[in-house]
Amino acid sequence: MKTDVLIVGTGCSGLYAALNLPKDKDITIITKSDLESNDSFLAQGGICMLKDEEDFDSYYEDTMRAGHYENDKKSVEIMIWSSQEVITDLMSYGTNFHRHADGSLDFSREGGHSDFRILFHRDITGREITSHLLDEAKKRSNIKLMEYTTLLDIIEKDNECYGAVIAHSDGRVEAVEADYVFLATGGVGGLYKHSTNFRHLTGDGLAIALKHGIKLKDANYIQIHPTTFYNKYAKDRSFLISESVRGEGAKLYDKNMNRFTDELQPRDLLTVAIHEQMEKDGTEFVWEDLRTLPGDELHKHFPNIVKHCLEMGYDPDKECIPVVPAQHYFMGGIWVNHQSGTSMKRLYAVGETACNGVHGKNRLASNSLLESLVFAKRAAAEIKLNAMPIDKDPELFENLDLSIYEDVDGLEREYHKVVQAEISRLNEITEHPVVAEYVDID
Repeated sequence: MKTDVLIVGTGCSGLYAALNLPKDKDITIITKSDLESNDSFLAQGGICMLKDEEDFDSYYEDTMRAGHYENDKKSVEIMIWSSQEVITDLMSYGTNFHRHADGSLDFSREGGHSDFRILFHRDITGREITSHLLDEAKKRSNIKLMEYTTLLDIIEKDNECYGAVIAHSDGRVEAVEADYVFLATGGVGGLYKHSTNFRHLTGDGLAIALKHGIKLKDANYIQIHPTTFYNKYAKDRSFLISESVRGEGAKLYDKNMNRFTDELQPRDLLTVAIHEQMEKDGTEFVWEDLRTLPGDELHKHFPNIVKHCLEMGYDPDKECIPVVPAQHYFMGGIWVNHQSGTSMKRLYAVGETACNGVHGKNRLASNSLLESLVFAKRAAAEIKLNAMPIDKDPELFENLDLSIYEDVDGLEREYHKVVQAEISRLNEITEHPVVAEYVDID
């Protein structure tokens, strides 16, 4: 199989990269599950946008403070200054954001933000954005989308990527020759017992990077979301109670229904406060009160959260709901430069699997969608600008032994263990590790 560009992942970063690549490029996008089973579709809260130049210093400081000032300053600047351009692109694809009666954009606020700068579409902003990107990709004759197709490895020589090895839904293993490969494989939630992520997102891109000596950065920087709906019997991903709920006024209570912390502090600090209160109370959750939201804001802004609460037997209009922290986001990943290039030639990484340093040690709420889109577009732009002849190596593919990839399940288990081991190794040598319970791979 041959293609100009192979993109692994159908989240917002992979799709947006494809849409910004030249239309004369043959682009193949593969995904491990169906086209919509990625965390971009799950994002509830919103996407940040620089409202005007006067907001820059405040937005920059909020991002840096949330990241404990370990952020890459240039990456933060690029993300913020690029935000208006990205939002304009999204609206051109049909994305709708909530507006005031006069038609002006309505901005929300979340924990860690000192101002209202977050655009949203009810409580399904990620779905609203990513579904329109997917619809646009489906219209492009140069883009081919392949579901239930798994990346098994990359094909490289002398630190230059020539393609990949993939497994089709019927178990058939195939080599793919590509001028460029984009890793948009998402986060690592599938490695953890409690996570808001889809279970099939297990850090495959990281495992392959480790295998080939590709540089990683901050691979143990794991963000825990402080408020997910507590379900003692949950076997699937945890249901997220959006940061925006607290941004609009929801409160947190201990077992005696007393408020115990500032609900709008950065996620890592709030998570610590909740865990400390749970330990003090001897409970497995704390209570979140959504009745404190003004007027009909709860039903207007968060209809899907209300629906889930009712399905779980709680009426948020009349009672508090139980919430508990869960693994949520991956700030670390495959090291990339400001154009999303990895340490290997012709290999890019975008979205949650990449680490350009923008988030530092802890991600500021609603920066994830924006960061993914901004740096995906920059990768596509670099390929546009550097249209140079691509090296081919037919012998590399002729001599490739695909039989070593036949045990797909065994290879995936091996990859899971490799990533878990690397995160654990880094936790042991990090001053302030973020530790969460792994799922049992075996």
